[in-house]
Amino acid sequence: MKELNRTTVPGTAKLPIKVVQFGEGNFLRAFVEYVIDRLNLEAGFNAGVAVVQPMNGGLIPTINAQEGLYTLFMRGIKKETLIDQKRLISCIQKGIDPYKDYQELLALAQEDSLEFLISNTTEAGIAYNPEDKDYVECPKSFPGKVTALLHKRFLHYKGATDKGLTIMPCELIDRNAQALKEIILQYAQDWKLGGEFTQWVEQSNSFHNTLVDRIVPGYPKDDLEAYESRLEYKDRLIVTAEIFFLWVIEGDENLLKKIPFHKIDEQILVVADMQPYRTRKVRILNGAHTAVVPLSLMYGNKTVKQTLESPLTENFLKQAVFAEINLTLPLPKEEVESFAEEVFDRFRNPFIVHLLSSIALNSISKFKVRVLPSLLAYQEKFGELPTHLTFSLACMIRFYKGEWQGEALPVQDDQQIKDFFQTLWALGDYDEIAGRALSNRDLWDMDLSQVPVLAPSVAKALQWIDALGIEEGLRKFSESKKVIG
Repeated sequence: MKELNRTTVPGTAKLPIKVVQFGEGNFLRAFVEYVIDRLNLEAGFNAGVAVVQPMNGGLIPTINAQEGLYTLFMRGIKKETLIDQKRLISCIQKGIDPYKDYQELLALAQEDSLEFLISNTTEAGIAYNPEDKDYVECPKSFPGKVTALLHKRFLHYKGATDKGLTIMPCELIDRNAQALKEIILQYAQDWKLGGEFTQWVEQSNSFHNTLVDRIVPGYPKDDLEAYESRLEYKDRLIVTAEIFFLWVIEGDENLLKKIPFHKIDEQILVVADMQPYRTRKVRILNGAHTAVVPLSLMYGNKTVKQTLESPLTENFLKQAVFAEINLTLPLPKEEVESFAEEVFDRFRNPFIVHLLSSIALNSISKFKVRVLPSLLAYQEKFGELPTHLTFSLACMIRFYKGEWQGEALPVQDDQQIKDFFQTLWALGDYDEIAGRALSNRDLWDMDLSQVPVLAPSVAKALQWIDALGIEEGLRKFSESKKVIG
């Protein structure tokens, strides 16, 4: 089998460096490079990418050996149709390891065609490191490297206002671009880079908060032969991803003039405020996962896909999302329901094995952020508790007992939280268990026992779960909830 490079695979012309990207991992190559590749082919974007390795040790040698080429496989279900696509991605022009050649990174500052900076350096990447005292040597932190690159560009082009960059971080933290900008300005002050540079950073560069959403399993090491059989070349950088794609970017028409996202058929939303979309994702996608996991595990399922294949757990999840969570969200009904339908397609994806036990990690803190706001918003809006989210809360408390019908449950959390629930379940009284669990401010940041009829409702649900099992317990709770209320 031939090697993958631009000689063995024709039609992959070199492109000017328009994008510097910090991060060479699977996600960015299945997300950002996918978009840039489509923009190049369908909208004449003509953008090459220089990929910078953010940490010491990574994929840069392999990327350069394949001259930036690799294959992206996208597989999943869309509106009940099975989709299986592959495409050769060719927009990466070179990879840079700043720990081995720091000057090559700084040389990017002189690229006349450079316009964009994109990143995904994990959630911990956008952080200030006090050990970075200047940029004579390669800074340890990602924001330190960006500061060095920007200052070199400022000096080289003598502060030209048209040589700033459009910066779009993809790290999964709230207001990621704002956080990055604040650290850059802190380094500018600490390193005494001058007021003119600070002004240039603020006025000649644009920072755009983003929200990204795509499941990227990455390199298919467990099923490699099946993927390689579909190729005519040896690819050491195969990356797999789901079909679903969402990129929400805070910006306006000026951003679309720079990069024509609107010219490709993809879910790339340029909006004034991304927070409603962030809330939608957290409440529906993440919230649905968290709401169903304890119930589904105790019902006997092992994966998200099995949860959707079981009539009981599928119906429970649909009711929780479409009849409860969706009704509390501050977006048009059509947008919310369309997103929810796509979420269920993602859950059914036969190419991704998503273990419920993995999602169960730190379930209490996840419930607090992802599910509890929907439960409380529903109660406030309609004056009654949402049946399925309330039952989900009871299942969560029951799950933390650590066993179900003689089998251990995969409770994974801080020892202090696990100890609290072990002490709680030793009490043996459902009203007391529910009351103490809900009134624990360390768990919820509030006293949930003060929410009208929540404590007695959860107590009854716990009693019926233990006495009748999940299916009959849910039926009994659904029939009796209004009586409790």
